Amino acid sequence: MKKVLWLIAGIGIGFVVAHQVNQTSGGKKFFAEFDKKTKEFSDSLVEGYREREAELRAAIADAGEKLSK
Repeated sequence: MKKVLWLIAGIGIGFVVAHQVNQTSGGKKFFAEFDKKTKEFSDSLVEGYREREAELRAAIADAGEKLSK
């Protein structure tokens, strides 16, 4: 239970520090760049997932057609 309390305290302190850093111009630039890179990464993951899903759906459709023949 003590470790969970330390974890919660650490998360809370991290949020306070991040908020204070975000108040500076350098912090705002850092978080803006971090947000941009995170968005690009997540968009590429979603795009890759959708491409793979389309490939699998096409393969399943082809397999279904071959089985029906």
